[in-house]
Amino acid sequence: MHSPPKRMCVALSSAGRRVALAHAFTDAMAKAGIAEPHLVGLDASPLAPAWHAADERYIVPPCSSDEFVDAVMEICRRTAVDLLVPTIDPELPVYAAHHPMFEAAGTRICCSSTATVSIGADKQTTHDWLVAHGFPTVAQWTLAEAQASADGLDYPVIVKPRRGSGSLGVRLAGCPSDLHGIPEQARPQGRAGDAGESGYLVQSIARGAEFTVDAFVSRAGDCVCTVPRRRLEVRSGEVSKAVTVRHDALQQLVRSIASLLPDPRGPLNVQVFVDDATDEMRVIEINPRFGGGYPLSRAAGADFPAWLIDEALGRPIPRFWDRWRPGLVMLRYDEAVFVDGAEAGLSE
Repeated sequence: MHSPPKRMCVALSSAGRRVALAHAFTDAMAKAGIAEPHLVGLDASPLAPAWHAADERYIVPPCSSDEFVDAVMEICRRTAVDLLVPTIDPELPVYAAHHPMFEAAGTRICCSSTATVSIGADKQTTHDWLVAHGFPTVAQWTLAEAQASADGLDYPVIVKPRRGSGSLGVRLAGCPSDLHGIPEQARPQGRAGDAGESGYLVQSIARGAEFTVDAFVSRAGDCVCTVPRRRLEVRSGEVSKAVTVRHDALQQLVRSIASLLPDPRGPLNVQVFVDDATDEMRVIEINPRFGGGYPLSRAAGADFPAWLIDEALGRPIPRFWDRWRPGLVMLRYDEAVFVDGAEAGLSE
């Protein structure tokens, strides 16, 4: 095995609140034998806590801006970024579309293909893909379809934006009037070409406990690890308490999903409800990125940042099926990052 380079640079894009993830990559570089690990933080706001956890920090335009790609590319060239890690859904399509340009410049992007990103970004596309491949999921309708057959639905049902993450815009409809009562101004906009379709979808409720399964797919396309995390408590759409659970059927389900997705790479998280009484499983979401609760899986032994560093160094990734710790509980709490007002972009 070749000796590791003296210096390695990882950039965390849309660093946000991912302080634990920032520390995980710094630790992974050090464990890989990098004498000078360097972390670059990218964000649109200097008020992002994880931005301040980086060794070098840059404010960039929002990922929706036409200037975003050029700004990030210039930073990657200037700081010799070896690995760039996206963290939020809106930036994934941008990085997926431009990853050949970044890799030609020497920056590897931790991002799945455009096709897989598209499947995860749109809940209608996710549902269609799951159904087409025979995976268990919930019943789903457009808002217009649900309203047209409102009297025949099994209530309550979940109403959620077609695109989006966390619990933003999600609501419960307990009767037909709840469906018909959603005001037009509260509805998210559909995509171009949706022929006026509302941005809301309606889903039947999945029974049982909610799991997020963290999976890692190597650059060779091998799903080497799946770690189910059973959600115990959620706050503002992100898990705050959870426990790792060994569940063979659930793990095999997620491995099957990963094997059929079109060129997934790196971290995925798949949300699944499992009925304790019947063992019935229902897949809800596929997210081709690090999940918010991923630190629990890392604490249990599934060190995805270390594997990404190893891949960047040309080292093989071992299969890690049962080498993580089940029954590990995560109880999250708030911590604070204290910085000078000027560093946070605030005037006196």
